[in-house]
Amino acid sequence: MKNLILPVRFGLITSIVLIAYFLLLALIDKHTNPVFSFLNAFITAFGIFETVRYYKLEQGDKYTYTGGFMAALTTGIMATVIFTIFFLVYITEINSDFLPQLLEVVNVGTPVSIGVITVVVGIMGIATTVISAFTVMQYYKKSWNVS
Repeated sequence: MKNLILPVRFGLITSIVLIAYFLLLALIDKHTNPVFSFLNAFITAFGIFETVRYYKLEQGDKYTYTGGFMAALTTGIMATVIFTIFFLVYITEINSDFLPQLLEVVNVGTPVSIGVITVVVGIMGIATTVISAFTVMQYYKKSWNVS
C-alpha cells in the first residue's frame, strides 16, 4: 500500500494539470483542435518522469526496474482515467456543443458518438502512458556497462 501513495499522488497532480490545460484551451477556444492535444503527451511524460525520479530517491538501493515501471504505469493510468471521466462530464454536461464543434474540425466521414470519442481519449491516454513509461525507464534503468 505504501508503494501506491507516490504514484497515486503524482497521478492526481498529472490529471489536474491535464484538466487545467484542457480548460485553458477551452477558454481561448482551441480545445477542438486536435493538434493541441500533443502537449498532453508531454504533460503525462513529465508526470511519469517525476514519479520515477521520486520513486528512485525513495527506494534507494532497493530500486528496481519493475518497481519504477509499475509506479510509472500507475501514475499514467490514474491520470488517464481521471482525465477521461472529466472529459466525459465536460462533453455531456458542461459543453454539449463540443462534439459537433470537434467533428467540424475532424471529419471522419461517419457518425461518431460520445462513447466512441471518450474511448478514443482513454486509449490515447493509455498508449501515451505505456510509451512514456518505457521511455522514462530507459533513463532510470541500471546499466550493465562495466566501464
